[in-house]
Amino acid sequence: MKIVVTGAGGQLGHELVDAALAGGHQVSGFTRAQLDVTDAAAVLSVMSRERPEVIVHAAAWTAVDACEGDVAKAMLFNGTATEHVVSAARKVDARVVYISTDYVFDGTKATAYVESDIPNPQSVYGVSKLAGERAVDTSVDSIVRISWVCGYHGSNMVKTILRLVDQHDTLTFVDDQVGNPTMADDAARMIVRLAEEQRGGTWHVTNQGVVSWYEFTREVLHVAGLDPDRVKPVKTRDLIPPRPAPRPFNSVLENRALMNSGIPLLDDFRVPLSRLVHRLRLG
Repeated sequence: MKIVVTGAGGQLGHELVDAALAGGHQVSGFTRAQLDVTDAAAVLSVMSRERPEVIVHAAAWTAVDACEGDVAKAMLFNGTATEHVVSAARKVDARVVYISTDYVFDGTKATAYVESDIPNPQSVYGVSKLAGERAVDTSVDSIVRISWVCGYHGSNMVKTILRLVDQHDTLTFVDDQVGNPTMADDAARMIVRLAEEQRGGTWHVTNQGVVSWYEFTREVLHVAGLDPDRVKPVKTRDLIPPRPAPRPFNSVLENRALMNSGIPLLDDFRVPLSRLVHRLRLG
């Protein structure tokens, strides 16, 4: 299969390229510097040249707090750019796999979110990613929502935790926001599988296991051979300074579509987390 990956310089994009190559596919990955997805003509030119069967659209502006201060940029990079990718895909007879997020939900549900739940984003980032979802035709294309993504490439919470623990005696993380930590390499392999099997519709793809950020940080320290009791809990309302963008208190995404399709779920997050922490600590 011929696959194009946008956002190939990001933590998920790197892994998507590797997973597609490992699957024996012909892959072209484009970083932001190589393809400006906000430029409709550039997107069409690249797709017309590459003639992919699938475009995995992972390019996005994911700086949640920065999005809050620049609505126009967020909507351009996450909404309008997706329209450009889908438009180009239709012209070259390609399918799109659009990478979305738990932030499309408001986080107030008492139980895990399933694919059919009605989005209600509370942040600019969430609104912009939902705009991207609405540009996709799920009778042909796929929406894949992921959450709390960490990996070897790029910036993420695992790297932040490991950096902070070397600088401070104690760490403070919120214990009232819960979700499914998801390792980028695991998610990428599942996303490539969905592309291979031409599965349209909406999918939640996360590692299993539900924790708060406080509990997740303790897990990171435990895997790194450090004392988890160095982590202290705090409530979101007590953060100083408060974060500009609201976070969903409940980011748990049930992988119901995978279960209904008989596709084995990803491992508990602790399995790939151990792999990631050891890789990062070994340099």
